[in-house]
Amino acid sequence: MAGSGGTPCASCKLLRRRCTAECVFAPYFPAEEAQRFAMVHRVFGASNVSKMLQEVPAAQRADAVSSLVYEANARVRDPVYGCVAAISFLQQQVSHLQMQLALAHAETSALQLQLQDERQQHILVQNAHHQLMLQEACLKQESMWT
Repeated sequence: MAGSGGTPCASCKLLRRRCTAECVFAPYFPAEEAQRFAMVHRVFGASNVSKMLQEVPAAQRADAVSSLVYEANARVRDPVYGCVAAISFLQQQVSHLQMQLALAHAETSALQLQLQDERQQHILVQNAHHQLMLQEACLKQESMWT
């Protein structure tokens, strides 16, 4: 579907076609975004993209186009791995952060145990001190009677 003033969409402009009202590309590749369509066309081919978009429910086509644009850009940046390079990098980051989190949890547990031990020792020392004080008081009282 031609844009305002009869301007063809980026696809029809690049492929030198007449942009009709039924053009599957027009809603997603306006004329001013020719570079986006050129990238998708270069990687996937216009015919394949057209078939994919027609198989996707209309409500999900905008998301499908965003995904195709992202994947095409990734493939151009990294022809061998494409999106997989970014996914692998992010998975490595997640693994590294999970390991750091596990270490932090272990350290927290160790510190909590240490604190618990110190509290128990403090209670034992207080009890021993209290018993000594009682014994001294008893001894003083006994010595007063004798």
